[in-house]
Order: sequence, then C-alpha cells, then structure tokens
Amino acid sequence: MDRIILHCDCNNFFASVEETLRPELRDVPMAVGGDEESRHGIVVAKNQKAKAYGVQTAETLWQARKKCPDLVTVPAHHDLYHEFYQKINAIYLEYTDLVEPFSIDESYLDVTHSIHLFHMTPKELADHLRARIKKELDITISVGVSFCKVFAKLGSDYKKPDATTVIMREDVEHIVYPLPVSSLIFVGKRSVDVLNRAGIRTCGELAMYDRETLQKLLGKAGDQLYRYIQGLEDAPVHSWYDKREPKSIGNSMTFSHNLTGEAELKAGISALCDSVASRLRHKGKKCRTVQIGIRDPNFKTIQRQTTLEEPTFLKSDLVRVSMELLRENWDMDKPVRLLSVTGSELVNVGEETPVQLSLFGGEDESHSEDKKKKETIESTIDELREKYGKGSITLGFHRLDR
Repeated sequence: MDRIILHCDCNNFFASVEETLRPELRDVPMAVGGDEESRHGIVVAKNQKAKAYGVQTAETLWQARKKCPDLVTVPAHHDLYHEFYQKINAIYLEYTDLVEPFSIDESYLDVTHSIHLFHMTPKELADHLRARIKKELDITISVGVSFCKVFAKLGSDYKKPDATTVIMREDVEHIVYPLPVSSLIFVGKRSVDVLNRAGIRTCGELAMYDRETLQKLLGKAGDQLYRYIQGLEDAPVHSWYDKREPKSIGNSMTFSHNLTGEAELKAGISALCDSVASRLRHKGKKCRTVQIGIRDPNFKTIQRQTTLEEPTFLKSDLVRVSMELLRENWDMDKPVRLLSVTGSELVNVGEETPVQLSLFGGEDESHSEDKKKKETIESTIDELREKYGKGSITLGFHRLDR
C-alpha cells in the first residue's frame, strides 16, 4: 500500500505573520527585511502585493524599491515566527505524530495510518487543514499530497498561494513530466546545466534515462535523481518526538564595514570559528568537513570546502583550515561583505575513527597530547562562559567594529 504524505508549506510565512499583527499591511506592498544602515538590508519575505511588482526574496531593499517605490518595510520578529511555527505544528499533531519540520514554515505529515480516523480523502484532509489554519491563525498554506516526500514537496510548490495539489502514481505523468528538471528538490543549477547539456530539460525526459546513464552524468546525485523520478524515494517521515541530530553546524556574519586584508579577514574568520567550535562542543560533535562562504559587496557569493584528516571541534583547527580555503580561493585585497563557516559530516565525540600512529611514537604522540591539551582548554572556556557569560573570556578574537 502506498503511503499518504502531505507537505504543508506556509505562504509568504514571515510576511503573513506580520500581517496578522498589523492587518493594514495587507493593503500595501510590504517586505520583511533587515536594517539597511547596518548592511542587513535584504528582502527576507514579501506579501502578494509586493510580489506583483516583481520584488524577490534575497534581493536588497534598494533594488526592491526601484521596482516598487511605495514598498513598506518591517523588521523581522523571529520570536513571533517561532511561536507561529509551534502553533501550526500543534495543529498538524492532532492528525498524526509523524510530523517532520523541513524548515520553520514547512512540514511533512505521514497520515497513512491515521487518515481513516477522520473519514476524509487525502485531498479533503489537505483542504481541511488549509481551512483550519486560515481560520485559527489567519495565514494560508499550500499542500502537496503524494505517496513520497519528493512529489509531496513538488505538489505544495505547484500551485500557490492557498492550494492543494494531489500527485499520486496515476498523476505523475500529466503533472510531473511536463515540469523542468529544476522542479525536483535538491536539483541545483550545476545539475540542471549538466542535464540540459545532455538534452534533458523536463522531468519526463529525465524519466526516460536509466540509472547507469544518470550516474555517469551526475555521480551519486544521478542515482538519487533516478530514484526520485521513478517514484522509488521512500525516506520516512520522522515523528515530531524523535530527537533529530544536526547534520551541520555553522554561522555567518554580515560586517558593519567591508573587510579587506589578511588581518581583518582573519578576525572575521576567528569570530565565526569561535562560535562554531563552541556549538560543536555543546552538541558533543566533531566535524570532518569545513566549508566557508564568501560574499562581496556586489553579492557575488562563493563556497569552498575541504575534508579534514581527523574530525575536530577546536577553534584553532577551524581557523587554520578556513584561512587556507580563503587564501586559496580569494584575493585577500578584495572587499568582503559576509563570511560564513560551517562544520559538516558530524561525528559524536568519542566515536571518531582512531588516527593511525607511527610505531615509533615521536611527533605523532606529541601531536595527540597537544590536541588533548587544546581540547581541555577550549572546553574549560565553554564552562567559564556558561558560568560568567559569553563575553567573559575569548580565545584569539579581534574586534571588527571601527
């Protein structure tokens, strides 16, 4: 028996929540955005009236105002958005415990074994949820209904706002096949370019290719795409009550002035690595991969990553590797607006694969002892910060404000 999975996606979530606080915002083009004076002036969300002017998420507010001179901007209220996130998922939990948030405004629901309790078809249940959330919370959702997560997600994107789209097996050919391959989740620009060069532009064309051919084109991603388009994806919807392990831990910072030169860039990297290392230790994790992100004043962004010889949660390791990536991939004299550092491929502390040591000891033993000392020092710093406050002690941190 096929599963019945819903993907519920709040429409213009941040903007919709702001409109519940201030109903007059529904009558004007409005965007939620950061503070332009502190250089966080990006459109985070927009309402339907702003969207009609062509305002796009992630563009600068000054670009948005060129399209829409009467645009009203409001600051983000993240505590309020989280409050609505809790209320929305509390409603979902009345229908199944298999509720898995995909982001703050999206959740998967598996109602396979509970839908009979409500005497509704899958579409009727989706419509019922849309109506209930609109009535009780005054925001709208779009819902995709399918037998797997991938097509449920595609369904919620298919019609917006405030719509239900059902994609069961008999619907795939006439709904999914005409869509561009970019409609499938996790199919990025690089994969789309590779597929397009091979003459694969639509999902229907993708479905004509066998697993081996797609693997040759895209490697592991090709195997994943084959499973997606053939309806073989069977990832479970996890229970709301399951403990979910983080897949990565990272942080980013937009600076009050453009950073240039080795000293300023290292100061920025140092601050980010301090935060990431502390959070890794708090979660009892070490990372095998380090990724940095760099954005210039023109919003050109690049990301680079490397795999470590052994996992770490040390700030000193993260700074060293991040700076190596920065020097190899960036002109240190060019200005930088934003930096990010992320640790991924996480392993639990104490479960790392042991490093092969030399039979003769020497430098290897010295390295191991040195690392233990550094881990003890940084863990002690965490304890002091927890007791006396985050700003009570720092390790190799430089101020960035002028």
